[in-house]
Amino acid sequence: MSDIIPITRPSAGMQQQPKTDSTPKYPTETISLPSQGLLYDTSNPLSVGTLEMKNLTAREENLLTNQTLIKNGTLLDKLLESVIVDKTIKIDDLLMTDFDAAIFALRQLAYGTTYDAVVTCGRCGKENQVEIDLSILKNKDLDLSLYPKGENNFSFQLPNSKTNITFKFLTRKDIYNIDKEIESLKKISKQSTEMTTRLNYIITSVDGDNTTARIRKFVDGELLSKDSLELRRHIKQISPELNSTFEFCCSECEYRKEEQIPMGITFLFPN
Repeated sequence: MSDIIPITRPSAGMQQQPKTDSTPKYPTETISLPSQGLLYDTSNPLSVGTLEMKNLTAREENLLTNQTLIKNGTLLDKLLESVIVDKTIKIDDLLMTDFDAAIFALRQLAYGTTYDAVVTCGRCGKENQVEIDLSILKNKDLDLSLYPKGENNFSFQLPNSKTNITFKFLTRKDIYNIDKEIESLKKISKQSTEMTTRLNYIITSVDGDNTTARIRKFVDGELLSKDSLELRRHIKQISPELNSTFEFCCSECEYRKEEQIPMGITFLFPN
């Protein structure tokens, strides 16, 4: 069964560690990762499938107002780095699905489960003030047979070209490198390269060839658009993730739809 958003607490039967001078003097919570730790090498502390985080303090609130971190896009990384209790854990190693879940949990730990946001109706264009209960979010149920322990590498045959590829789920470091590469390519060409750049990082081999040159040649010149679509659908289908949607109803036209929770300015700055 999946966990309601992924904040959990040790059961009463678990043995408590004796307090020492080095024991943290702040409250902590343990969150369940959507991946359940299955895709991390067993030597990685993330492979246990949980993440212990401390509540935000005034130190983290200082980070929230750091303009340098906001401008260079590392604010969320620094926040997580500060609140994760096990300092051997590297933010770069986090799968993006686990990174996103940790950010939602961090928001709850900091400011509670109620999130006031603005959502624009897709039918009439009305801006709606909505109150979202973050405590109802839950991790997607997983078919554990699809995830061999300690491996982030999956096989897939493209249905049209019949090319056999392998792919992975992206990590926080992958996203950083992708964004950096896209920005560099913008200086050369105004044409969008986001789709192909992401696929260059997602695909890990083509017919057994895992060299970067082969993968990029395949993505740039051989990958059919209908195969690209089927690959993205397959990845979405088996991706371990936090279901971050809510039931939206427009106050003007009563249009209803499952919407992604918007990550607006009030998400981490509720005041």
